[in-house]
Amino acid sequence: MSNMNFSGITPEISTLSDLCIKNSVINPSLYTKYEVKRGLRDVSGAGVLTGLTEIAEVRSHSIIESEYVPCEGQLFYRGIDVKQIVQGFIEDNRFGFEEVTYLLLFGVLPKAEELKNFQQLLSEYRSLPTSFVRDIIMKAPSKDMMNTLARSVLTLYSYDESADDITLPNVLRQSLQLISLFPLLSVYGYQAYRHYHDGQSLYIHTPDPNLSTAELILHLLRPDSKYTPLEAKILDVALVLHAEHGGGNNSTFTTHVVTSTGTDTYSSVAASLGSLKGPKHGGANIKVIQMFDDMKKVLTDWEDEDAVRGYLTSLINKNAFDKSGLIYGMGHAVYSISDPRAEIFKSFVEKLSEEKGRKSEFKLYNMVERLAPEVIAKERQIYKGVSANVDFYSGFVYSMLDLPIELYTPIFAIARISGWSAHRMEELINAGKIIRPAYKSVSKLKSYSKLKDRT
Repeated sequence: MSNMNFSGITPEISTLSDLCIKNSVINPSLYTKYEVKRGLRDVSGAGVLTGLTEIAEVRSHSIIESEYVPCEGQLFYRGIDVKQIVQGFIEDNRFGFEEVTYLLLFGVLPKAEELKNFQQLLSEYRSLPTSFVRDIIMKAPSKDMMNTLARSVLTLYSYDESADDITLPNVLRQSLQLISLFPLLSVYGYQAYRHYHDGQSLYIHTPDPNLSTAELILHLLRPDSKYTPLEAKILDVALVLHAEHGGGNNSTFTTHVVTSTGTDTYSSVAASLGSLKGPKHGGANIKVIQMFDDMKKVLTDWEDEDAVRGYLTSLINKNAFDKSGLIYGMGHAVYSISDPRAEIFKSFVEKLSEEKGRKSEFKLYNMVERLAPEVIAKERQIYKGVSANVDFYSGFVYSMLDLPIELYTPIFAIARISGWSAHRMEELINAGKIIRPAYKSVSKLKSYSKLKDRT
């Protein structure tokens, strides 16, 4: 038997691909005819209601005289405005991700002793099985850390004697272990990749039980394990802002869909990781960074508004960068006037840009944030406002923190596993039906033809 060829597209595969396309294209007018809500969203951008949740709320409209009116975006975790949450732990000069994880999972803010015990529990779970790093993470390292992370999660199933037990105490135990282990799995996977593929020195630091999740990421990643207080605090804020975003985002909806089948925790989390990996979801901030890198090469003067406006116009008209017609980091499926996460992030970004000597880049981001809505409104017909989303600034933050681009999406996953876990338990607790939306067949009926009669 010959070895399977994974190296390229053969003429035979190209021919079969063309055949697939020829017989799979659906007339776009049929979606209108049958009132299909493509992307589970209506023409105004509002999501189709598919479930109920108490975990988070994304608010972008107010109801005035029975009409939906766009408003400043708000994000609530268990009914508490995320702006108040961030303000609370920043004023106390402490880290917030662990507190937010507790809130999302259990529905209440922890008391001081409860938070201390919870942090201790997470530290105790932050230990991989014996030889897991050597036997799993170090072998066949992938160039994509999300695939490495998903493979590690699925492999952990084999180490769990109660892997298929979906009673709530066991699912909670599994969730807490995965929340604790995601920083290790992500950073160790990256260290293995850069060593075996790039020939760099290999650093596998032992976790420090006294560190917050944000501190731990920087400790594991950097050769000398050093970081400034501001760096750790801003990464912590990033984790808080990415921890949850309601049940309707793609990866969290995936959590609900897969959980509704009764499958195990590891399979559910791996499915959500596959969703988050997509550039339209968790990988969006990478596109923002790449777009700005191209912009900085093209523009000779970053303070020239006309030049920046011209570049943005070229983006919209598919004449610049990847010619997609998109200004990455601008606009959101739900928010129109503002994304509260971007607003919170922006104040911290400015402080970090000063510490890192990159104030001129921050000014360029500011200018693009101000000019892009004008350019989009002029060049495109849009049904709602456009504002900067959280990805607009998060990639810049990660760049200033010297985080490798390969870890941008895994860091999103390190945060969002808290939200996924809360939604998985919510789905199990409320014991709903298997989620199975309808697809209407629009193919024409045909008769079977004998093999000898096919031409």
